[in-house]
Amino acid sequence: MSDQPQRAFSTDFKVEMVRRIEAGERLSAVADAVGIRRKLLYEWRAAYRALGAAGLNRKRGPKPGRTRQAGSPRGHASSDAPRCPDVAPSSARPRGEETEAEALADARARIAELERIIGRQQADLHFFREALRLWDATSPSGSAPTSTRSSRK
Repeated sequence: MSDQPQRAFSTDFKVEMVRRIEAGERLSAVADAVGIRRKLLYEWRAAYRALGAAGLNRKRGPKPGRTRQAGSPRGHASSDAPRCPDVAPSSARPRGEETEAEALADARARIAELERIIGRQQADLHFFREALRLWDATSPSGSAPTSTRSSRK
């Protein structure tokens, strides 16, 4: 770990840094000028592109509504109903109040959530396919016993 304390940056500061990068200023030059890591600027830029200024104001730690349930694999939320707590359904908002930028940010957030769900499903499929392949490879051929231990009578 680093000896330096973790600094907190305001959303306005983050937006200004991302706008400088988007305007064509070199990312490494911005990082050197401000005295922050380039990795942080890459993360801010990705969050800004995905969700706008709201993406830069997210909190660290577990996200609300994403609790682990008994019987769920580690790190996976319940797969009964895929949820995206950050994105309200379009029917929950009054018509006319949603700007085009908000609609785009909502759509991108929903797409990201669905891609995460698909990724988890792909990992599960890979696991079970591999387990089935190993199970078929070790199944008895009929001539050899399933146990390798010798028995004494």
